[in-house]
Parts: sequence; C-alpha cells; structure tokens
Amino acid sequence: MKKAYQIHSFCHIKNGQISLNGKTIFEHSAEDFQIFTKHAYTHFEIDYGKFFKMDHLSKLAFIASDVLLKEEKEKNTALVLSNRAGSLDTDRKHQAAMNTYPSPAVFVYTLPNICLGEISIRHQLYSENAFFVSDSFNADTLFHYANALLDDKNSEKILCGWVDMDEGKYHAFLYVVAKSGIFTHTTKEINRLYQTQ
Repeated sequence: MKKAYQIHSFCHIKNGQISLNGKTIFEHSAEDFQIFTKHAYTHFEIDYGKFFKMDHLSKLAFIASDVLLKEEKEKNTALVLSNRAGSLDTDRKHQAAMNTYPSPAVFVYTLPNICLGEISIRHQLYSENAFFVSDSFNADTLFHYANALLDDKNSEKILCGWVDMDEGKYHAFLYVVAKSGIFTHTTKEINRLYQTQ
C-alpha cells in the first residue's frame, strides 16, 4: 500500500489575522486590506519592492506563501491555488478605468493566475502551477491534483490552497504537501484545517 503524503504546514489570513499551523503570528486592527498588508509586509520584514505594485489578490497569496516558504530550500515546489471570484476584484477596477484611461499596471492582474507568477518569482520556483475557480472551497480538487503531481514525480512539494479576495473580504488558506509532515494529506484533514481559524 502506497504511503500517504503529508501536510507539512498551513497558513490562514483572515479578519486581520495571520496564523501558522493554527497559531496566530500577526494581527492588526486595520479594516482596510491595503493598510493590513502594509503592516504585515513590515512585520515579516519582506524585502520585495514589486509587492506594492501588486493587486490585492496577489498580495494576499504572496504574504501567505511567504509565511510558508520563506525558509524553504526546495525549488521544485508546484503551486495549486483556487478561489471563487477569480480576479474579479481587480477586473472591477480595470472596468472602471475604461471610462478614462485604463492602466496597464491594473490590466496585468486581470487573470487570477498572475499571483502564481509573483510567488514563483519571489521563491525562484520553476515547477508546475494551476489555478482553479469554483463556487466554494473544494478540497477534493486540491487533494487529487497535488497527489497526481507528487505521484508523477513532477514536484517534490506542493503549495496548495484557497486565496479569495472580493470587495474588501479576504481569506487565504495555504498549505504545503510533502512526503513528510505533521498531518496526513486527506480531503477530511484539508477540510478540517481549512475551518481552523
């Protein structure tokens, strides 16, 4: 019988809090997402000038991934993310700008998978990536896709999860799947960790 993969670590960002493996590591009372992420950026001593040009979805994914991958040495880490709104938050800004002069800097982020590129550049990852859009969090999709990548030996680790940003409401739940870890990689466990906040 094949040994099950493991969840190495997980991170939540929601309601002004950032947690790692269920423990709060940063919180700020700012209701404005832009202010919250600026304080988080400073707190975690992130040094990445392009961060301030990113859209909100990319900032959300970027900070959550940085919490999990900051000390990671494995470059063959695939990215498998999902959400329910795609890049709708940025799409609205781009649509509003069409009445005047649309900004190329905003247009760049009108695809949800751009956040995958930002993470890849930051952590120098050259592996596979995918971004799924569904009505709600779908552990089955993430579970099967991550397992397939690991089974095929296309990746050594997978950064999976949910990064949803729409009209000021945000939730990131990212986790790392590997050959060893602290939780068994099952849909039941993924759902349990998703609801841990």
